[in-house]
Amino acid sequence: MTSSINTSMNARVWAMLILLSMLWGGSFFFVGIVVTELPLLTIVTLRVGIAAMTLWVIALMIGLRPPKKLSVWGAFLGMGLLNNVFPFALIVWGQTQIASGLASILNAATPIFTVVVAGLLLSDERPTPLKLAGVAVGFIGVVVMIGLPALSGNGSLPAQLAVIAAALSYAFAGVYGRRFKAMGINPIITAAGQVTASTLVLFPIALIVDGQFDVVGISLETWSAIAGLAVLSTAIAYVIYFKILELAGATNVLLVTLLVPVSAILLGSLYLNESLETIHFVGMLLIALGLSAIDGRLWARVKSARA
Repeated sequence: MTSSINTSMNARVWAMLILLSMLWGGSFFFVGIVVTELPLLTIVTLRVGIAAMTLWVIALMIGLRPPKKLSVWGAFLGMGLLNNVFPFALIVWGQTQIASGLASILNAATPIFTVVVAGLLLSDERPTPLKLAGVAVGFIGVVVMIGLPALSGNGSLPAQLAVIAAALSYAFAGVYGRRFKAMGINPIITAAGQVTASTLVLFPIALIVDGQFDVVGISLETWSAIAGLAVLSTAIAYVIYFKILELAGATNVLLVTLLVPVSAILLGSLYLNESLETIHFVGMLLIALGLSAIDGRLWARVKSARA
């Protein structure tokens, strides 16, 4: 069940997409701090659990109420599995055996899968040749920016396939999430419902795999990073994600996976004194070129000017 949308990207949608990439790009900083004290599944569970509490507080403060229909909660569970539980578990497992650079490149294939999945399942998101070319160029830009050697990074084939499967799960999540607009659900409630369902699934798994952890023994710096990861990179980020999905569709919202590496590298240069090299600028230029082709407006103007 979906409703038709306008898949063109206006300035507002582009601004939200860039903000979303910054919030998700910033998650690498928070995870880098938290991972020194907590196991991975516990981090993911805390991330979605605290995000759920934050979103429900915000929802109640502005007068929104949890839906009562079981069908809606079933949809939240489906979205949570596709958008959180499956990809998080696959990426976490994959990154135990392959380098993070290679995982980032494989994850950046998400828009390619989304173009195919959305094109097959959604009548109003059929891919155009220009959009397909744009996705391909943007993906090449990510490969160039992260580094060609990452493609030959050591690691097992099953681990690489796991990260690719996670990207495919994100693609299906984007298409699946289109139903919430047709159901008339506010993006804040959708985001809250998704992370709540994810928490209910992940909590017992994390408890069995990771066991209990010493809450008192966790440093203030780690708790601050968990708060940033949950509130900024999850709660607020998913509200923006579902708003873009509502306004511009699955293909466009998942372009964020091309922008996240850009945001992560730029944030690293600004706050971690990491150096920007020529190859980074070349990669960013290719990503910008690909995104402009996906947007299409600039290319349409060039074509009309030549006519």
